[in-house]
Amino acid sequence: MHDDRELVEARLKRVLDERIRPAVYPASVPLDVAVWHAPGEPVPVAEGLAASPSPIAVGDPWGAPWGTSWFTVAGTVPADWAGRTVEVILDLGFDENMPGFQCEGLVYRPDGTPVKGLNPRNQWVRVGAPVQGGEEVRLHIEAASNPVILDYHPFVPTKLGDKATAGSEPQYRLARMDLAIFDETVWQLVIDLEVLGELMVELPVDGARRWELLRAVERALDAIDLQDVNGTAAAGRAELAGVLATPAAPSAHRISAVGHAHIDSAWLWPLRETVRKVARTTSNMTALLEDEPDFVFVMSQAQQWAWVKEHRPEVWARVVKAVAAGRFVPTGGMWVESDTNMPGSEAMARQFVHGKRFFLDEFGIENDEVWLPDTFGFAAGLPQIIKAAGSKRLLTQKISWSQVNKFPHHTFLWEGIDGTRIFTHFPPVDTYNCSMKGSEIAHAARNFKDKGVARHSLAPTGWGDGGGGTTREMVAKAARLRDLEGSATVTWETPADFFAKAEAEYPNPPVWVGELYLELHRATLTSQAKTKQGNRRSESLLREAELWTATAAVRAGHPYPHEQLDRIWKTVLLHQFHDILPGSSIAWVHREAEKTYAAVAEELNDIIDAAQRALAGNPGSGELVFNAAPHARNGVPAGGASAVTAPALAAELRTRDDGGYVLDDGLLRVEIDGRGLVVSAYDLRAQRETVAPGQAANLLQIHPDFPNMWDAWDVDQFYRNTVTDLVDADEVAPGEEPGSVRVVRSFGASRVTQVLTVKAGRLDIRTEVDWHETEKFLKLAFPLDVHADRYASESQYGHAYRATHTNTSWEAAKFEACNHKFVHVEEPGWGVALVTDSTYGHDVTRTVRALDSGTTTMLRVSLLRAPRFPDPETDQGTHRFSHALVPGAAIGDAIREGWFVNLPERRVPGDAVIAPLVTVDDDAVVVTAVKLADDGSGDVVVRFHESRGGRARARLSTGFAATGVAVTDLLERPLADVAAPELTDGSVAVSLRPFELVTLRFSR
Repeated sequence: MHDDRELVEARLKRVLDERIRPAVYPASVPLDVAVWHAPGEPVPVAEGLAASPSPIAVGDPWGAPWGTSWFTVAGTVPADWAGRTVEVILDLGFDENMPGFQCEGLVYRPDGTPVKGLNPRNQWVRVGAPVQGGEEVRLHIEAASNPVILDYHPFVPTKLGDKATAGSEPQYRLARMDLAIFDETVWQLVIDLEVLGELMVELPVDGARRWELLRAVERALDAIDLQDVNGTAAAGRAELAGVLATPAAPSAHRISAVGHAHIDSAWLWPLRETVRKVARTTSNMTALLEDEPDFVFVMSQAQQWAWVKEHRPEVWARVVKAVAAGRFVPTGGMWVESDTNMPGSEAMARQFVHGKRFFLDEFGIENDEVWLPDTFGFAAGLPQIIKAAGSKRLLTQKISWSQVNKFPHHTFLWEGIDGTRIFTHFPPVDTYNCSMKGSEIAHAARNFKDKGVARHSLAPTGWGDGGGGTTREMVAKAARLRDLEGSATVTWETPADFFAKAEAEYPNPPVWVGELYLELHRATLTSQAKTKQGNRRSESLLREAELWTATAAVRAGHPYPHEQLDRIWKTVLLHQFHDILPGSSIAWVHREAEKTYAAVAEELNDIIDAAQRALAGNPGSGELVFNAAPHARNGVPAGGASAVTAPALAAELRTRDDGGYVLDDGLLRVEIDGRGLVVSAYDLRAQRETVAPGQAANLLQIHPDFPNMWDAWDVDQFYRNTVTDLVDADEVAPGEEPGSVRVVRSFGASRVTQVLTVKAGRLDIRTEVDWHETEKFLKLAFPLDVHADRYASESQYGHAYRATHTNTSWEAAKFEACNHKFVHVEEPGWGVALVTDSTYGHDVTRTVRALDSGTTTMLRVSLLRAPRFPDPETDQGTHRFSHALVPGAAIGDAIREGWFVNLPERRVPGDAVIAPLVTVDDDAVVVTAVKLADDGSGDVVVRFHESRGGRARARLSTGFAATGVAVTDLLERPLADVAAPELTDGSVAVSLRPFELVTLRFSR
C-alpha cells in the first residue's frame, strides 16, 4: 500500500478546522449587549448587578488595563429551536492560546447566583437541554480586562504591570455574544477525531495500530457530507466506534488524571485579581463536577479556599457541597504553594500549620500529600518539616525544567538533611497544565523513568497559571483514553488514590539525598530585594512577638494576641508564594508587598513593645537589654533580659602606612587600603590571615545580566564572562561612629556607601546602594585563603553542603545557590563565616594560586539585579544590607552570629529581672520558637533542633511551673507513637540526631 499518511492527516486537520468544529453550533442569533464600566477597583456583585449599563456592540473596544466591566446580555430562544440543546456563546475578545493570561469573566444570573467562569477555552453557558422555545435569557458578566503581560514575543518590558502606569487604552474588542444551538453529536465527533488523530501520530509507523487508526479516520471523513456535517456526523462516529473500543494492552502505562487549575496567588496579576480568578475557576469546576460523574478536581493553597469563603460565599456553598461528595478535593496542606528555598525554618513550618489547620477546621480533612508543582526547587530541610506536619508525600513537576541535567527518577524517596525520607513523584507528563492531548499522554508514557518496576504516574489536568481549570473537552478525551489500544490508560483519581497505588507497586524506590535543586530561575534568590528583606524582617519580628508575648503572658498575665498573630502569620505566608518572594511578579505586586511589610513591621513592633514594657518593671529605674536570639549575648541570656552593662569598646582605628586604615579590637585586625578594600583580616587568636594573598575582600563587582529568557527569574552562566571590579572610591575616611571606616563609591548612575566596623572579632559591613542600573548584577566578593572542597549554607532547621568545585555537570549547574543567615567555609580546625540579615543568593568558586599553590575560595553574595521584565523598575532606588565576616568561625559560631545579625538587641526602660521561659544547656540545640499554644489553652510550645549536624544531649529547663509535657507535631498535637520525656523539676533531658527537629508542649 502506498504511504498516504500525510495526505490523510492534512485532510483531517482542514476538515476539523473548517467544517466540523464550526458545525458544533449550526445556528445562532445575536444577543442584546450592554455594559457598565466600574470606576476604579472592582465593586461588590450587588453593585455591579444594579448598575445602569449602556449599549455596546460586537466589535466595539472595551476594557482599560485592570478594569472591570459588567456586561448584561439578553435575548429570546427562537420558537423553532424547541427540543434542541441551546448555549450562550460569550467571547469577550479572547485569544484561545492564552487561557489564564488575559481577559476573563464570571457569569451571574439576575438574582446574583454565579453560573460559571469564562476564559479563552471556556466560552459557553448552557441555557437548556432541551429548550422549550421562546425562553427569555438574561445573564450578567463580571469581566476583568487584565492586560496581556507575557505576550507572543515574551519578556518585552511593559508598563502594563502597574495600574499607575498602565494607561486607559481599551485592551479588547467584543467578539461574539450569541444564542446558539449546540449539536452534541458533532461535538462528540470532534472529540473522537481529535483523540484518534493525536494518538495515531504518536504511534510507530511500522506498527499495525497506527494504520488501523488512519484508515478508520479516513472512512469517517468519507462518511461525512461536508455540506451537511450535522446530518452525517453520526455516520462518521459509527466508522470510529470500532477503533475506539479496542482495549489497551495490559502493560500500558497508567495515568491518574487529577482535575487541576494551578492558580498563581500573584504573578502577572495582583493579589486582588487572584481572589476573582479563584472564584471563576471554582465556579467552573463545581459546574463541571455536576455534569461529569467521573471527574475529580483538586485545589491546593488554603489561602485561596479562604478567599472564596470570605469574598464569594455563594460560590463557597457550592464548593462545600462538592467537597462533601468527595469530588472537589483539598490537597497540599500548605497556606500557599510557597517558595521553599528562602522561607526560614519557622515560616516553612507555619505554611503547613496554617494550611492543614484550615482544611481540618473547615472539612475535617487532613492531607498526606504536599502539592508544589511549580515551586523553583526544594531545600534539603523540607522532608522533616513535611513529616513533622503529619504529611508523607510530595508532588512537583518543576524539576523537569532543569536546563542541564535530567533528573533520573519520576517516583523516588527524597531524603533530607536529618535522614527523613518522603515518597515523591514528578509527573512524567512534564506539565501541570495537561490538556489530555495525545502528545502529552504519549510523552508521559515514554518519559517515565521507572518502567519495569512501576507503571503509575499522575497528570494534573486543566488550564493553569492564571486559572481556568479542566474543560469538558478534557473530560471527554479522558473518557476515550480510559482503555484505548496504543495509549496509556487514563482514570480520574484523587492524589491520595494515586499515591496509594504508586507506593503499593513500588515498595523499594530509589533514594535521592539532599536538595532538589532547580537548574533554572536562580536569579529569584536576588530579584526584588525589598520583598526579600520584608520577608526576613517579618520572620524575625514574628519570632520576637511570640517569644515576648508568651513570656509576658506567663510572667505578668499580659494578654497573648492569638488572633492578631494568626492574621499576621497568614499575611507573611501569603507573600512567600513562589512568584512573590522570588521577585518574579509584576510591579503592582511588589509595590503592594513593600507597603504590606511596612504595616506588618509596625504592628509587630507595637506588639513586642507592649509585651516588653509589661515585663520591664519600673521604667524610671534603669534600662534593660532584651535578647531574642537563641544564644546568650553580652551576658544576656537567650530569650531573657537583664540590666545594661558597660558597652563594648570600639575597635582601635589607626591610619595604615600605605594609605587607608586599620581596625583592631584585639581579636581581629582588619586592614582597609586607600581604595576602601579589605586587604587583610587577620585572626589574632589563630594567627591566621583570612584574605587570599594579593587579593582584596569587600570587593563590589558588577556584571552584565541579560539572560536568554525569564528576565526576573534567570541568571545565565555566561554572565560571569564579563565583570567589572568597583575599586575606585570617592571617599575613604573614618566613619561617624567610633572605630569605623566609611567608604563611598560611584559607578554608572549609582552610588554605594559602606560603613566597616570590627566588634568581638567580627567585621561588620553595612552597605547602602542607591541603585539606578539596568540589566546589571551586583555582587560583594570575599576571596578567602581557605582550602575547602565544600561549604555549608543555612537551610531550614540546619544547613546543607554544596561543592566548591565543578567535577560534574550537577555541581557546575549550581553556580548560584540559596543561603539563609550564613555561609560557612572551613578547613580542619579553622573556618570563615559570612552572615547576612537579608540576602539569599550567593556563589562559591575555587582557584589555585600560581604564586604559592594555595587555594582561594571565592565567596560572593548577590546584592541587586535590574531586570526589566515583568517589572521594568525592578530594584531601582535605595537599599540597605548588613553582612558580617567572621574569621576563625566554626559552624556553631556561624549559626550564632547569623542569629545575632538578624535579631538585634532591644533596649527598654525598666528594672525587672526577666529570666527566659526556656533554657537549653547546649548551644548546639537551637530553640526556634517559644509561644503559647494555638488552641488558647495557655500551654507553652517550644520548638528546637540540633543545629550543627551532630548528636546532642541536652537538658531543656522551663522558667515556669510546668505540670506536664508532650512531644507534638507542628500542629501541636501529641504524637501517639512517641513517648513524652520525663519532666523532673521543670526540665527534660533530650537526645537529638543530627538536625533533628522536636516540638514540646508544656502544660502549666
